[in-house]
Amino acid sequence: MTRGIKDRQSSAQHTLNALLRIAEALERLSPPPKPFDPEAAEAFVWEEESGSLLPVDRVNRVPLSLLQGIDSQKRVLLDNTRRFAKGLPANNALLWGARGMGKSSLVKAVHGALIEDYPALKIVEIHREDIDSLPKVLALLRRKAAFRFIVFCDDLSFDAGDSSYKSLKAALEGGVEGRPENVIFYATSNRRHLLPREMIENERSTAINPSDAVQEKVSLSDRFGLWLGFHNCSQEDFLRMVEAYAEAFRLDIGREALHRAALEWASGRGARSGRVAWQFIQDLAGRMGKKATFQ
Repeated sequence: MTRGIKDRQSSAQHTLNALLRIAEALERLSPPPKPFDPEAAEAFVWEEESGSLLPVDRVNRVPLSLLQGIDSQKRVLLDNTRRFAKGLPANNALLWGARGMGKSSLVKAVHGALIEDYPALKIVEIHREDIDSLPKVLALLRRKAAFRFIVFCDDLSFDAGDSSYKSLKAALEGGVEGRPENVIFYATSNRRHLLPREMIENERSTAINPSDAVQEKVSLSDRFGLWLGFHNCSQEDFLRMVEAYAEAFRLDIGREALHRAALEWASGRGARSGRVAWQFIQDLAGRMGKKATFQ
């Protein structure tokens, strides 16, 4: 029996050694992550798997002047970002509210509006599912002090049982080092506090100290010094959006016909928003044999 045990142990050790050799071989085959060069592009996307910031050849964005119905939000975010680009104090920003009203478009458009005057201003996108690795991103960016970085997370929210919001809180303000001076964090969300109401209410009903439990979760949004709310647009704002796009793409259609077609499109979608206006223009331009692109 002792001999059988030794044989099994020897076999297990042999298997383990083989697996280690395979892992080492695969590691040698995998190319190391390329050194991060901020001058390679004006925008980057974080790839957690490789631990790399990948340059973006072409940023998908709309000119700032074409974003209609959000004049106040444009002014505030542009001013905040310009101060940051100059090296002056600025706030993390949370753009929250109605879907399709230009939250993510505004972040990219503001960066595009400033890049010519401030070429050291870069935008780095991190996906929601990679938010746990935000400290790694900040560590990389901290070492590039000659540049200024907008770290951007689109559609940021947390579901019940998701504890990664604690990592975000620590990365934004907490920790010994805190947020790097050359980094600012912008996020968009449909939720004002980033967490679902039932998640907050559940904490209220089950915690020993309900007030403290709720404050722990709500305090995440407090890490954003700047809150910009986006609300469903009026018919007037919707038509302004459509007109601006039609003019930009030189679509040869009368104003009344354009309005009539746009309202019919919105009625079919059951909504009016910047996204719906853009989708209508894409359809209209296609039917007219025109291109609708800013690139």
